[in-house]
Amino acid sequence: QVQLVESGGALVQSGDSLQLSCKFSGNMADYGTIGWFRQAPGKEREGVACISIDSGATDYKDSVKGRFTVSTDKGTNMVFQQMNNLKPEDTATYYCAPASDTACHWYLSPGSYQYLSIWGQGTQVTVSS
Repeated sequence: QVQLVESGGALVQSGDSLQLSCKFSGNMADYGTIGWFRQAPGKEREGVACISIDSGATDYKDSVKGRFTVSTDKGTNMVFQQMNNLKPEDTATYYCAPASDTACHWYLSPGSYQYLSIWGQGTQVTVSS
């Protein structure tokens, strides 16, 4: 059974950087894409970063483009998200999640989280202004 353990969240100031990590226990090659979602209080969970497990192609939610970078290390079954120039609106609980679909366009589309069944406990990122 696949398990995900996210870490790296913290309380930081606006403009700071953080790197989130996700330990994926299972065979990453069984999935098409993997990436990061986030959920702020009172808001719907949204995809922010996606990477194709096969090709390594990436895509991002518009509001994080140029600031977030998603990557994987298949040798250690890790998924990372480097977050630079953090803003207060980035405050949320961040989750990594794998998807069978190979299209990042689908992964990042509104409501996609409803079709994903494997989640970790998340890691909290709080950005103060």
